[in-house]
Amino acid sequence: MDVKVIEGDYLAGGDAKYALVVGRFNHFVVDSLEQGAIDTLVRHGVNKANITVFRAPGAVEIPLLTQKVARKFKPDAIIALGAVIRGGTPHFEYVSGECSSGLSKVALESGIPVAFGVLTVDTIDQAIERSGTKAGNKGGEAALSALEMVAVLKRLEAE
Repeated sequence: MDVKVIEGDYLAGGDAKYALVVGRFNHFVVDSLEQGAIDTLVRHGVNKANITVFRAPGAVEIPLLTQKVARKFKPDAIIALGAVIRGGTPHFEYVSGECSSGLSKVALESGIPVAFGVLTVDTIDQAIERSGTKAGNKGGEAALSALEMVAVLKRLEAE
């Protein structure tokens, strides 16, 4: 007897609607994450008209804006993008922790996938590496996660 498997792929583009919630703080890194996410969505068949970008001041504000976007616009998926770079104070732990837990809460409460593309790194060099150089583009990776979640949820609903 074969085991039934329900999983997603990256072909869910079509008419699905995607929201990018982007923190402006550390924009020199985040701009590349945003472009990587948009490029990935478009390359996988998402019409640019189905992509909307919402800007938050920084990572702490991303969860609230994500929650409002989920409630008002009801996109098929939300991609949260930002960058938190460790400094010499505990600020890093507070910001990254609140952002991460807030986004998880939004996803669970709304039933809308929230892809986590918020960099939490120790150095500016690490941030730059993850926004399009040696370590790839984490914005593009978050977009792939969103595409896959849209596909698997559609398949689950069709069951």
